[in-house]
Amino acid sequence: MSNDKKIPLRSLTLITSPKLAEKATEIFLENEIPIHYTFNGQGTASSEMMDILGLGSPDKTILTCNLPKTFADKMLKRLNKSLKLGAVNSGIAYTQPISGANSLIVRMLEPLSEESERKEDIIMNEMKYALISVVVNQGYSEQVMTVARAAGARGGTVVHSRRVGNKETVGFWGLSIQEEKEMIYIVASVDSKLDIMKAIGEKFGMHSDAKGVVVSMPIDNVIGIE
Repeated sequence: MSNDKKIPLRSLTLITSPKLAEKATEIFLENEIPIHYTFNGQGTASSEMMDILGLGSPDKTILTCNLPKTFADKMLKRLNKSLKLGAVNSGIAYTQPISGANSLIVRMLEPLSEESERKEDIIMNEMKYALISVVVNQGYSEQVMTVARAAGARGGTVVHSRRVGNKETVGFWGLSIQEEKEMIYIVASVDSKLDIMKAIGEKFGMHSDAKGVVVSMPIDNVIGIE
């Protein structure tokens, strides 16, 4: 991993409807973003909260890319203006700090950076939101979200995945052998983050049949949620 140019980097993520994702992809291409990734997810918010958050139908498309911080901030504004994030049937977008990237990625992103950008210090306690990531055995996402909402979460997005790892190592540590997993992403305020993580961990942690793993990551900018 490297970032010899000391460009402050961000991971930009957009969670929206498949229709608006197509429009977002056009925006990414128009702005000459070198690489972005698209994958499918499923919303978990109740119908009432889906209306409040503008998450519409349960089918979601997740777009993510890495960008220099200043350019990422501009892209958030462009996505907000074009997709009207926060309105009904729109979605949310957020950025997260990246501490490093391989040299090829840095070279690809350098044309998007501004000369004024320098290496920055991330002050975690100034951030208002966090991304809670939960990995559980398949079939537990709805139960996880029920507990998360009771602890203060407003909604989440589920992505189906498969565990990849050494079976002997996994068995030694008592981890689930089940390969089919569900990943749940919850954007929460820092004030409610610990309560949500604690509630999920108590009921769906490694001691449970869900064999859940819960982590959180900082978000430094978010649009589409209050």
